[in-house]
Amino acid sequence: MYKLLIRPILFCFDPEQVHYFTFSLIRFLNKIPGFGPLMKAMYEVKNPKLEREVFGLTFKNPVGLAAGFDKDAKLFKELDNFGFGFIEIGTLTPKPQEGNPKKRLFRLKEDAAIINRMGFNNGGVLEAVERLKKNKGVLIGGNIGKNKNTPNYEAASDYMICFEALFPHIDYFVVNVSSPNTPNLRALQDKEPLTNLLQTLQNLNEAKPKQKPILLKIAPDLTDEQLLDIIDIVNETKIAGVIATNTTLSREGLLAENKLETGGLSGKPLTKRSTEVIRFLSEKSNKAFPIIGVGGIHSADDAIEKLNAGASLIQLYTGFIYEGPGLIKEINNRILKEL
Repeated sequence: MYKLLIRPILFCFDPEQVHYFTFSLIRFLNKIPGFGPLMKAMYEVKNPKLEREVFGLTFKNPVGLAAGFDKDAKLFKELDNFGFGFIEIGTLTPKPQEGNPKKRLFRLKEDAAIINRMGFNNGGVLEAVERLKKNKGVLIGGNIGKNKNTPNYEAASDYMICFEALFPHIDYFVVNVSSPNTPNLRALQDKEPLTNLLQTLQNLNEAKPKQKPILLKIAPDLTDEQLLDIIDIVNETKIAGVIATNTTLSREGLLAENKLETGGLSGKPLTKRSTEVIRFLSEKSNKAFPIIGVGGIHSADDAIEKLNAGASLIQLYTGFIYEGPGLIKEINNRILKEL
């Protein structure tokens, strides 16, 4: 029903406006008595064989929602009703910021893709914390970044502020230095600044009575040499794992007329490259750390391919928009068949 009826209507309108409309609609519908349980009954696959123990956490299934969809932790409870095993919020920054000028979100229908140049638009970490205090049982990751106006040499301070504010309220952290939409942010992926940033956060983590997993989200555009550096950094700083991958700057093979819009590309064109990165990290590190696979998952086959390449968990974003919530159920059922 989603692909035949709902998606064609939604895709007639501006993508960002549709995003906010859909948020409001999901929130409204979930206030109707019985709607939430009905969604769970339709989409959630309950089976202990789907559970995954990864970096010390128990995931009810391995299919999560990637960061960027619920930036401000406004809808994690309602989104959980679609059967996700975990929800990643953010990217959050210390101070609220509007993000980049509109128009900044573009569908590439011919390519089953999206280009975004949102620019970490969010209401600030403290606003999100107030909502997270009401969480009851949803496993949540917190994706953190720096404010646009914070220079890179002061970036660690922004990440520390977000880390301390979110620590009591989320289950794992994701350090985002790979978005292409904040000027010079990707420079923090270089070996020395990245090692220093992750070690700073690990030092804060180790000072806590009970530590929480810290993951690094990387770009798909890294070279093999840079990926080997990532392996070294993970081993040196002893962070919990890697999320592979964020959006790409590549426009290779695209068909859509608006393919040259600036920003990060997500969706089907990223499927192959993100899987290559997962496989490279897994093989070259001898599976030394868990990997969350994300990028171009539009089918159960795509999901299985990433799991077979070395991912312990997977996340959806653009595939969720193009294929609908039935994709989560489809993937979980397929995983059960593969066991």
